Amino acid sequence: MNPDNDPNSEPPLFSATLTPHRSLSRKGFVVLMAAVSLISFTAGMVFLIAGAWPVFGFFGLDVALVYWAFRANYRAAAEYEQVMVTATELKFRKVSARGRIMEWTLNPLWVRLEHESIEEFGIQKLFLTFRGRRLSIGHFLSPDEKDSFSTALTAALSEARRGPTRTVLT
Repeated sequence: MNPDNDPNSEPPLFSATLTPHRSLSRKGFVVLMAAVSLISFTAGMVFLIAGAWPVFGFFGLDVALVYWAFRANYRAAAEYEQVMVTATELKFRKVSARGRIMEWTLNPLWVRLEHESIEEFGIQKLFLTFRGRRLSIGHFLSPDEKDSFSTALTAALSEARRGPTRTVLT
């Protein structure tokens, strides 16, 4: 049976998928690498013509390092976290960039959302706290995104603590 049509499943009070922000698209990456390669090749040729031929190889090494850094960044972008709060449970799923999955199902009555913040910079870290444990959440979000997420999740946890309610349709 599909969870969407399961009569025993509860409607979510809150559901979010958190992903790292990547501002450079694949097309932008290709354009950037072409520009870096062209500039490095041109500068390398200047040194090659001037007789400093070993410098030409270092310009190629620079291009390779920039390429490697962006590829590592794109691999890390595969990481995400899913949070779903219903009236009786909080489900948290963390998927690493390598595909490793960790899942927690918690009682929202016993979960607190804590944060560490610096006055000038805002919220730096978010934690789900339960049974004396702290679980880091949304480490890749910006301080403003952490603040917005924290507000929404705190409201959902408060609603879950009030217990299930029945909506009367008229």
